[in-house]
Amino acid sequence: MAKGKDVRIRVILECISCVRKGANEESTGISRYSTQKNRHNTPGQLEFKKICCYCRKHTTHHKIKK
Repeated sequence: MAKGKDVRIRVILECISCVRKGANEESTGISRYSTQKNRHNTPGQLEFKKICCYCRKHTTHHKIKK
C-alpha cells in the first residue's frame, strides 16, 4: 500500500480567453473542466486545448489553484 500523499490528484482546468474577457458581453461564463494529474509524471502546470462552450472554439485551458 502507498503511504503518504496520493499520486493522482484532481485538478480544475479553466479557459484563459474567458478569464481575460472578464465581464465582456460576448462571454456569459467561464468554461471549466475537471481532470486528474499524476504528481510524478507532470509536476508542473497542466495546459490543454479544449473546446470552450462560451467562446465556441478550441482554446487553451490552464490549471487553476483551489
